[in-house]
Amino acid sequence: MRLLGLRAVRSRDLGRSHSWTLHRVTLEDGREVFVKKGGDFAAEAKGLRWLGDPAVEVLQVGEGMLVLPWLPPESATVPMAEETGRALAGVHRRGAPRFGADWTGDIAGLPLDNSPADDPAGGWREWYAERRVLPYARTARDRGVLGTSDIREVEAALNRAEQPEEPPSRIHGDLWGGNVLYSGGRGRLIDPAAHGGHRETDLAMLALFGAPHLAALLRAYDEVAPLAEGWRDRVPLHQLHPLLVHCVLYGRSYRDGVLAAARSV
Repeated sequence: MRLLGLRAVRSRDLGRSHSWTLHRVTLEDGREVFVKKGGDFAAEAKGLRWLGDPAVEVLQVGEGMLVLPWLPPESATVPMAEETGRALAGVHRRGAPRFGADWTGDIAGLPLDNSPADDPAGGWREWYAERRVLPYARTARDRGVLGTSDIREVEAALNRAEQPEEPPSRIHGDLWGGNVLYSGGRGRLIDPAAHGGHRETDLAMLALFGAPHLAALLRAYDEVAPLAEGWRDRVPLHQLHPLLVHCVLYGRSYRDGVLAAARSV
C-alpha cells in the first residue's frame, strides 16, 4: 500500500467505526498517519478543510480512504479546554453563506440533507426542522423506534420553539466530546458533519454526552463570541437532531431521550 506517494511499512488495526476500519500506519520516511478505509469520505474531507484550524489536516482522500496525521491523544487540561473554546468561537465567526452546505452531507454513515430550506424566506428554525429533525424522526418511526404520538411531540416542540435568529455559522455539526481530540497541547476537531448552521448546535452537542472541562470551554467561548440570552434553555432544541440520529442508528434506547428533549423545548 502507498500513501502520500510513499510505501507503508507497518499498519496497526485500531478497530471499526460504523462501517469503516481504522488504522495507524507508518510510512517509509518514518511518519505515522491515521487511515480510515471502506467508505466515501468526500464530505468529511470537505468539512475538515472548510472548518480550517483547529480541525485536523486532510492529507489524502479518495479510493475509499481518508488519510490524516497521526495525533497521539492527551488528557485535556483546563487551559487546553479554554483554548478549544476560543478556537471554536473563531470557527463559528468565520460564518457560512447559507444554512446547509454545497456538498452532500453524512453523519455516522447516514445521509444528511444540506440543501436549502423549502421556503427561501425561512430562517434557521425552518431549515433545522426540515433538514435535521423531521427526516430522522420519520425514519425512526418507519423503523418502529418512534410511534405516531412521539412524532407529534417532536413536531409540537418545533412549533413552539423560540430561537433568536443569527446569520449562519460555520459549525462542526457532530461535536460530541469524542470528536474533540486533545493532542499537542490543544484540541483538534475530527469527524465533522460540517455545514452552515446555528452555533448553539455545536455547544449543545458538547453537552449531550459530556466533554472534559466543559464549563471552562464555554466560559472561554463566551468571552470571544458572547452567546444570546437564554441559550442554555435552548439546549434541548439543538439536541433533538443528534438524539434522533442515535434513535435511527441504535434503536429504542434513545427514545426516552428524544421525548425528554422535546418536552423540555
